[in-house]
Amino acid sequence: MREFNEKLIQFIDASPTPFHAVGQMGIALEDAGYEKLDECEKWKLVEGNGYYVTRNDSSIIAFTYPPSPDKGYTIVGAHTDSPHLRLKPNPVTKSAGTIRFGVEPYGGVLLNPWFDRDLSLAGRIVYLDSLGVRREKLMDIKRPIGIVSSLAIHLDREANTNRSINAQTDIVPLIACGEEFDFESWIVEEVGANSGKLLAHELSFYDVQKGAFLGIHEEFVSCSRLDNLLSCYVGLQALIHTGNPMMLTCMDHEEVGSDSHVGAGGTFVEEVLRRIAGEEFSTLMRTSMMVSCDNAHAQHPNFPSKHESEHAPLLNLGVAIKINANQRYATSSRTMGRFVQCAQDIGVATQTFVTRSDMGCGSTIGPITSTRLGIETIDVGVPTLAMHSIRELCGTEDPYGLYKILSHIGNV
Repeated sequence: MREFNEKLIQFIDASPTPFHAVGQMGIALEDAGYEKLDECEKWKLVEGNGYYVTRNDSSIIAFTYPPSPDKGYTIVGAHTDSPHLRLKPNPVTKSAGTIRFGVEPYGGVLLNPWFDRDLSLAGRIVYLDSLGVRREKLMDIKRPIGIVSSLAIHLDREANTNRSINAQTDIVPLIACGEEFDFESWIVEEVGANSGKLLAHELSFYDVQKGAFLGIHEEFVSCSRLDNLLSCYVGLQALIHTGNPMMLTCMDHEEVGSDSHVGAGGTFVEEVLRRIAGEEFSTLMRTSMMVSCDNAHAQHPNFPSKHESEHAPLLNLGVAIKINANQRYATSSRTMGRFVQCAQDIGVATQTFVTRSDMGCGSTIGPITSTRLGIETIDVGVPTLAMHSIRELCGTEDPYGLYKILSHIGNV
């Protein structure tokens, strides 16, 4: 379990953006013998082999072949994106003798923790090389280049009692002193394309502090982007090590609604499944099950009333099964029964999570994918504190427990 969590932290540290996460997963799959497919070509799938395909380099689907004749696939679903600060197209602003980069919040960002953190920049750029050929390149500066400094309490006496954040004016990272800054030249130099011309970019700030074990007995994992790169990593390891037919779908844009050509609301998963199954697509959907993996809200020790005691997942006490009567989660009694049976068979604990009836309930790719594919689905997740913060916390036992269930659920 210790080695599993160490590699989980390494994976997340190496994946500051969905592009990097998909790249890391592709490397791991190829090391395990999986073959990369091209959506623009015809596929010739060979029994006993594993394959993967990417779209936009930010979503990835991997699968063993063929599916089981009677149980179809166990389809593990997760998402590659996390809330963050995204650089605006023309980001350079000037104030008080400094250069700043304008940003736009992506998803439901918890903004307060972004203050006074050492920030770097990563993502993808599109540029023309010296021959006028359009190219794409990932970049990760890795070193700290920016910071969002807090306003001193001397200048805001209500900071500890009545603080609000204006996303347009208060959360603009400082990156340099001076009055002049050539953003385009700086970017192409950073990626080693000195004679290139920048055309477009998708760049995001992230905290350079690495993930770590935390606690007196090191029983916690503290890391950025646990939601939801944790599930991507766990699903990837389950796929590589299971002996059962399985598919892994890690999709972009969940944090902003999934409605894109690379999101769960798009056609990517369905098109891959139709290419695999052909005329047997409907039969495959009837025999398969999706396990939508997205972190669950652990009961916060400082705010226990935000949960009801009967449905309050605790850290290190098992994977949380997420249930909502209004279908914000796709769990049914049938899919829960199968999941719990598997967990009990291998001695892994589970918990249940239901949002308080007087609070709103979030959702996942589970209901979206279930609706699009017509596939029975369960929503589960590792209990987590500080979800959508720049740094999140989970227990060390729960990710490994989820991995064991996903690896064996095809046996049930």
